[in-house]
Amino acid sequence: MGSESNGTLCRVPAQERLNIFALVTYIPGPLGAFLDELRRELVPGFNPCAHVSILPPRPLAVDWRIAADQARAEMEGWAPFSIELTSISIFPVTDVIYLQLGVGADELRRMHGAMNTGPLAFSEPFAYHPHVTLAQEISHGEVDSVCQIAQRRWREYGGPRSFRAEKAVFVQNTLEGCWIDLASYSMRAVTVP
Repeated sequence: MGSESNGTLCRVPAQERLNIFALVTYIPGPLGAFLDELRRELVPGFNPCAHVSILPPRPLAVDWRIAADQARAEMEGWAPFSIELTSISIFPVTDVIYLQLGVGADELRRMHGAMNTGPLAFSEPFAYHPHVTLAQEISHGEVDSVCQIAQRRWREYGGPRSFRAEKAVFVQNTLEGCWIDLASYSMRAVTVP
């Protein structure tokens, strides 16, 4: 997900918005800042906003507000949880370089399964695999060298490697590849010890 170069959200007229939506949880603090910097290093010219997709990009057959209402209702039933980032890998079919998840991956799979229904349903081209994208749309010949840079930088990073997922954001893509935040939802359920 991206934002304008000054860090503000994209302001895009309706005619430039695509029928492509996603539900994400942004990675806050020093970890998110490090991942944004790393992604800009790996893919110059890209202005990212580090996140984990709960529902990967998809078209909607209904008005986005109907789907957003479903997302809100679902999110209120989930308690905040921790997400740990572990090691760097490459998706073999797409050559996407990404960070794998440890703790929290199973919770994200359950959340995805519960939400990929009704107005939010989409037959995704790949099985849901929660992750943090670091580099994509790079030439096949550059994948290994870009991955080595990512692995080295991840080893050198001394900050936190986990974060607390407490809210999700419903986003929409644009003709310029900028993602617009449409609605934000807090996870509200209380866990019982």
